[in-house]
Amino acid sequence: MEERRKNKRLPIRLELAINELFRQDHEIIPMVNKEIHVVNISRTGIGFECESELPLGYYFDARIDFDKLNYFYCVVKIVRKVDHDGTNLYGCEFVGLAEFLSKKVDEYQASVEENLD
Repeated sequence: MEERRKNKRLPIRLELAINELFRQDHEIIPMVNKEIHVVNISRTGIGFECESELPLGYYFDARIDFDKLNYFYCVVKIVRKVDHDGTNLYGCEFVGLAEFLSKKVDEYQASVEENLD
């Protein structure tokens, strides 16, 4: 299979809670702290696992923590879902992420690669 990703996925372990999903037409779905487990990150988005069914095309607010000093807030859009052994794997893209924030992902990548050496 041909690799189509523009940016390298990096392993990461984050626990996030979704309070609500929303769309641009102001439709809101309350989620009441639905837990998700982020498994990878790239300059353009995140991948996460969730036991619940989440609708594609919806957005949610997230805080991405690399460590206590390096984090950023963002909006992500759910763009794909794959069923994997009874768990839903979702792919999300960052929406309107400023360049200086995406550089935090580059810094994280450098630290991950440095630790592999």
